[in-house]
Amino acid sequence: LSQNPELPNRANSAAAAFTQQFTLIDTKTLILYSYHPMSKLKKVLGRSTRRKAPVPTVVLFDVDNTLLDNDRVGKDLHKILRQEVGSRRANAYWQGFEELRATLGYADYLGALQDYRKKFPHDVHLLQLSRLMIDYPFHRRLYPKALQVVAHFRRTAAVAVLSDGDVVFQPHKVRCSGIEAAVGSHVLIYVHKESELKDVRHCLPAEHYVLVDDKIRILAAVKKIWKRKVTTVFVRQGHYALDKALVAKYPPADLTVGKIGDLLRFSVDELRSAAV
Repeated sequence: LSQNPELPNRANSAAAAFTQQFTLIDTKTLILYSYHPMSKLKKVLGRSTRRKAPVPTVVLFDVDNTLLDNDRVGKDLHKILRQEVGSRRANAYWQGFEELRATLGYADYLGALQDYRKKFPHDVHLLQLSRLMIDYPFHRRLYPKALQVVAHFRRTAAVAVLSDGDVVFQPHKVRCSGIEAAVGSHVLIYVHKESELKDVRHCLPAEHYVLVDDKIRILAAVKKIWKRKVTTVFVRQGHYALDKALVAKYPPADLTVGKIGDLLRFSVDELRSAAV
């Protein structure tokens, strides 16, 4: 976004603010550092020619069903859609949503709404549906003590979000829930984060990583690459984590907890030493 002399000052200020808040590094990565001006972004992200010195530990938090109850969000959106457009059209939306997720590899709520629009171009509820999704109170769907856990580890280690998702709804969710502020705006969002570990290390260099996630598949994939350089923490929340057949397909994580709040019992040193 650039300054346009033909726009009112207020519009130019909004454009500048948006540019400071979001930057698309490439087609696979969206990194949010909303409190740093664009002129400093390369230095902040470690993408300058001078590489940042690694910190002792970075604790990486997944978002959906790790810090935030995304299953509950889905149920709420199901209810809203049925109320607004009826069961038949709501089912059409969710069918398109699942098809898109299978294609992209992540949930794209707004992309599915675009596909819904193609099927029902004259639906008078379209604008209302998009507003309901954007205005959803994500902060109310944080798991109990989720932000306390982030603050707990932030006292003695660097913390960041490592998530998958689209480039609009996922960062919006991270911000509106309060997670972005909790991690000091250190947020990385990829299409497939387990395939981007080289970039993660470039952006957030550390001697050791702790990855907290509800998806055992992701934890196993990262462990295979980073080995003892990472402590994998499996949080048994959400439908993926509670699927016993799915979980049985992968080796166990270094540490398993029943809920995110359980991590308040552990120190950073204890998590580091749990790596095998």
